[in-house]
Amino acid sequence: MSDKSATSPRGRILVVDDDRLVLATVVHGLKHAGFDILDADNGDDAILLARQHRPDLALLDIRMDGMSGYDVAHYLREALQIPFMFLSAFSDEATLARIQALGALALLVKPLDIAQLVPAVASALDEVRQRSGAPALEAEAAVVPQPETGVRAEVEATPDAPALPTVVAMAVGIVMHRFSLARGPALERLQRLSLQEGRALERTCTAMVEALEQLALPGSL
Repeated sequence: MSDKSATSPRGRILVVDDDRLVLATVVHGLKHAGFDILDADNGDDAILLARQHRPDLALLDIRMDGMSGYDVAHYLREALQIPFMFLSAFSDEATLARIQALGALALLVKPLDIAQLVPAVASALDEVRQRSGAPALEAEAAVVPQPETGVRAEVEATPDAPALPTVVAMAVGIVMHRFSLARGPALERLQRLSLQEGRALERTCTAMVEALEQLALPGSL
């Protein structure tokens, strides 16, 4: 594995999931988008990799044999100050409350769509860099494969976007992919929609994300 100084300019991501198929899919998609990837299928290996390579961001499955994603997240936060997002098929109130208490940047609900995962990760890294005061990335286009249709969508990583609440960042990622927009214009579109609906931006974004989650459920269509 390369040293930290040699990592991809898009960022180094640690992906942890005990489902080998999910792990391979996420790793392939993020590598194709230009990220440097570390991967582990259990919490113990994840912590060893994190200590050795200090990734910029971790994507953690919650329910794993042995150490849970919550356990790994707690260690990353307290010992290494590495930010993290969760991957889970569960989005109930208890799960959301716990990930918020741990300080997660987002919860990405399975089944995962790589075309939505990539902009969500890019958005989270933007937020991390702004919090740390690190130099922003130059805007760049990542080509994301769409295995269902063969279509290739370009997603821009914008360096000067503001830090966003979790649900807003997720909705921005959805709009970026759906309409091939950069992060700023995607956020502006959501802001206009919330004004038209006469409700807060976070409520509009919550409704969008929940609708997408419902469509992703088996038998929804």
